[in-house]
Amino acid sequence: MARIKLIFPENIIHSVSIPVRITDINYGNHLGNDALVSILHEARVHWLTSLNYTEFNIEGKSIIINELAVNYLKEMFYGDVIKIDLSVGDITSLGFELYYRMSINKNGENLISAIAKTGLIFFDYTAKKTSSIPDVFIEKIKSK
Repeated sequence: MARIKLIFPENIIHSVSIPVRITDINYGNHLGNDALVSILHEARVHWLTSLNYTEFNIEGKSIIINELAVNYLKEMFYGDVIKIDLSVGDITSLGFELYYRMSINKNGENLISAIAKTGLIFFDYTAKKTSSIPDVFIEKIKSK
């Protein structure tokens, strides 16, 4: 089976730390897939808030996810604090790629636990169609 290989772009635009909660743990006693997606969402909202945006209002437009990919590298457990670095990948006329590097500190060593990527497109919920990415937003994410 061909494996998706994500390469994290090193232009970090934001970092946030989020603890693994007991409700994030699955029957394998580690961070569950569903919880990982929720943590990515939390990190993305944290970043947007730092820019005075929400997912429903970026220069008057909304964003939706049109793709998600994850490379799992190391298990994450209850009590771990995940540092999530965010980076922007390709930018198109309709959206952009947002990368997430999740790492934990174990015995003084920083271990990369997962790399993820979401494809985000701009969307007009009233018209129910895609919308162009605002130039002001492009300037903000490129200037980081």
